[in-house]
Amino acid sequence: MQITFYKYQGTGNDFILIDNRNNSVSLTQEQVLQLCNRRFGIGADGLILLENATGFDFNMVYYNSDGNKSTMCGNGGRCITAFAKHLGIITDKANFLAADGAHEALIDDNETVSLKMNDVKTIEMGEDYFFLNTGSPHYVKQVQNLQQYNVFAEGKKIRNSERFKEEGTNVNFIEKNDDDTLFVRTYERGVEDETFSCGTGVTASALVAAVLGFSTEKNKCSIKTLGGNLEVSFDKVLEHNFYNVWLKGSATLVYRGTVEL
Repeated sequence: MQITFYKYQGTGNDFILIDNRNNSVSLTQEQVLQLCNRRFGIGADGLILLENATGFDFNMVYYNSDGNKSTMCGNGGRCITAFAKHLGIITDKANFLAADGAHEALIDDNETVSLKMNDVKTIEMGEDYFFLNTGSPHYVKQVQNLQQYNVFAEGKKIRNSERFKEEGTNVNFIEKNDDDTLFVRTYERGVEDETFSCGTGVTASALVAAVLGFSTEKNKCSIKTLGGNLEVSFDKVLEHNFYNVWLKGSATLVYRGTVEL
């Protein structure tokens, strides 16, 4: 079977996108794993199927690069919005389904996509960490000298700890920069490596930064990742309740191709 695919990236977080509105594509875990392999396949952090959904513009079906279906992916949500515009499904706004429910998105002529994330009403505060769910589970820890920090080793250790080894968690390390931006690096479950950016992780990190009082702008946090810059805006109510959460950044088509399965 020959499949047409599109490669998108959002701040270096890259995805294989496939238009599956006719339900002609059914992939096994092994096939997704092969397609996402950077040596023997197309190469990506994840694979996304765009499918029909009654009452919505489309449904987002997301697979991690290990071949397993996963929870919400923020950068993937921004990329599939850009993909939907490319296909002519939407023009400047979208209303779509994902693993964690309904999402709104806005896209401008410069391929900047703003994605509305879920409300966050609970943040666990540990001795030196925070744990919360922004569509996917995220462990957030403040560190120093993040540029030199061993994100792979330390992230893997936490992700495979007794608490998280079965279900897994994404692990984010954060540091406030001198210019008041927040530097975020993320070890992603399912990829089992550091990625250049993680949308739900950036969102979780921004909310933690608000709890810590890092952000100088009220209800907004500017983020730096290895793959580029993102912005998270929100309404903070009480100490740990966040509503109207939006993730904003670029989403770009890299190339289109065909692959034989």
